[in-house]
Amino acid sequence: MKQVKESTNSLTRRKFLKGSAAAAGAAVGSGAIGGFPTIWAQEIKDIELRHLGVSYSVVKAIGDQAAKDLGFKVTMQNLDTSAAINRFITQPNSVDIADLEGWQAKLAAKRGVIQGIEVKKIKEFDNILPIFTKGEIDGAVVSRQGISPYEAMYIETPDATKLHDGVTEWATFLPQVYNADSIGYRPDLVGHPVTEWKELIDPKFKGKAAILDVPAIGIMDAALCLESADLIKYGNKGNMTKAEIDFTIDKLIELKKSGHFRATWTTFDQSVQLMAAGEVIIQSMWSPAVAAVRVKEIPCVYAPVNKKGDKEGYRGWCNGMGLMKHLTGKKLEAAYEYINWYYTGWQGAFVARYGYYSPVPTKAKPFLTAAEWDYWYDGKPAPDEIKDPYGIPMEKAGTVRDGGSFLDRVKNISCWNTLMDEAAYMNKRWNDFKVA
Repeated sequence: MKQVKESTNSLTRRKFLKGSAAAAGAAVGSGAIGGFPTIWAQEIKDIELRHLGVSYSVVKAIGDQAAKDLGFKVTMQNLDTSAAINRFITQPNSVDIADLEGWQAKLAAKRGVIQGIEVKKIKEFDNILPIFTKGEIDGAVVSRQGISPYEAMYIETPDATKLHDGVTEWATFLPQVYNADSIGYRPDLVGHPVTEWKELIDPKFKGKAAILDVPAIGIMDAALCLESADLIKYGNKGNMTKAEIDFTIDKLIELKKSGHFRATWTTFDQSVQLMAAGEVIIQSMWSPAVAAVRVKEIPCVYAPVNKKGDKEGYRGWCNGMGLMKHLTGKKLEAAYEYINWYYTGWQGAFVARYGYYSPVPTKAKPFLTAAEWDYWYDGKPAPDEIKDPYGIPMEKAGTVRDGGSFLDRVKNISCWNTLMDEAAYMNKRWNDFKVA
């Protein structure tokens, strides 16, 4: 428990997620799946899997628990999104398990650096939520703006380089963690509930607003704001035309020159510090960052931006695991066991405790207390105090999660993180905004 004090006082995104698997699992048990043949266990004990990706999904504590349960070494390495995809493409043999968003899976398949995952080897595949197997949830079609996980998950053959529309016997990646993002704000300083994206660009917050400085994501947050304010109707926010990109960036430049943005931010820690200090009172934000501000006993709310007709809604994202092309033999077998382990429940419960969702929540549920399930998934008032993955108190009894239940949030996803056809032009124009 050496990390608890540090996590309380300085919750960077990485510090928030790293730490002892034993500490995180104390309340829920080991989650060991066991039962492997002794001979096989002896053959794979010297195997090491290298899992590389972003810090909020490739988590040391999760890798440590998997290694403990599976009997082989798992090494987690963190890079930011751009550096990670560059590594997968330029040094594919230095990675075994690639952490991929949907758009990255599309690019990795096109470049031929991943191999198809044989769906029949995934024991819980039939229990994965229909978001991923049908492109719908609770009878409602999930948005296809941007690149939804469903659209990016399937290929026709194990070495195919083009995505396939609909479920096949082969997957580009298997989902491990996902969420629906919106705006964070200080209710004590804003003075009223925020339920619409346009609040982020409202003149009344001039000098007190901030936006995420990751071009492919920041421009979509901006698009949600502009559409919310009835300034434009996009054909597809996740795949803008050059004219739509120009309109969006020109508006951002106009806002910046007027002094609207106090800052832009690129790291989790920056967003927490800006909000906790009151330098900004409304901004693009990630769910664990809102929680990190509240752990400091400073009020912070994640805006419930539910759809209103064809406006509003959350920006969805999903990270999953891909198998690099070079994996063969026992190491490939170990990689399949590793993917299967993610659907046995321990990991799903771990990520739930910082606000993210499991693709197989039925398996995660037994590893969560009734209070945790009520709070994180059902949107009910927490009957008991809610703690983070490391046992640090986060919410008092009676608190309701911002945005409500799991279904309320995912049914209100408006668009998904993406790679636009005009990505190069978009990045060039985003740079115009940065230097304006």
